[in-house]
Amino acid sequence: MLQGGEDEYFTDDRLCRIISSIKSNHPDCAITLSIGEKDRASYQRYFEAGAERYLLRHETADEAHYRKLHPREMSLQHRKECLYALKEIGYQVGAGFMTGSPGQTVDTLHEDLQFLRELKPHMVGIGPFIPQHDTPFGNAPGGTAAMTLTLLSIIRLLLPNVLLPATTALGTIDPVGREKGLRAGANVVMPNLSPKAVRKKYALYDAKICTGEEAAECIVCLKNRVRNAGYNIVCDRGDYRNRGIENV
Repeated sequence: MLQGGEDEYFTDDRLCRIISSIKSNHPDCAITLSIGEKDRASYQRYFEAGAERYLLRHETADEAHYRKLHPREMSLQHRKECLYALKEIGYQVGAGFMTGSPGQTVDTLHEDLQFLRELKPHMVGIGPFIPQHDTPFGNAPGGTAAMTLTLLSIIRLLLPNVLLPATTALGTIDPVGREKGLRAGANVVMPNLSPKAVRKKYALYDAKICTGEEAAECIVCLKNRVRNAGYNIVCDRGDYRNRGIENV
């Protein structure tokens, strides 16, 4: 899982070298990218280099809400075009949104669910909005665990086969949030394997959990938490599988 901002340092050539090197050394592993909006030609190059999955949260399917959350030069239409291009190329695609993001309403959530029904992504990332003090929304109220769990359950019913994470953000606002997420319909957990020394450089929100644990400690902790929720971790590629249940 290679995740970061839209950093100009990471040119297509650099990214393709990184992807192909990982694929060459670890051919049994799936490579997932989460590096934002690119053009179709770039997505094609990453796919041909060995990337197989791409996470790009749509954030909101409501035009006015999207403008509230994003810089003026970005557009919901382009974000949607990126997601459809990724699916057409052959990626397993992840979309999603934050619950409780500033300006979110029942109506905007309805638009989100309708878009997910239309897109039929392979993965959906749903986590609570948590303010980060250095951002324009630093003083905004955060999302709740209750709403996040409700939406996880709805999306499990809407997309029965989807890969649905119990996110770190959910575990940050509720000490047993990830366990509750698994019971609500989530079927993925994502340990933080970034080196401990650099984790604070990627502070997406305040009070993030697991910033002080080494990778091995984080995995042991997750295994115990998943077991307490009544499940066991399966450490395989975690590919999307259509189990013969049609999406609603």
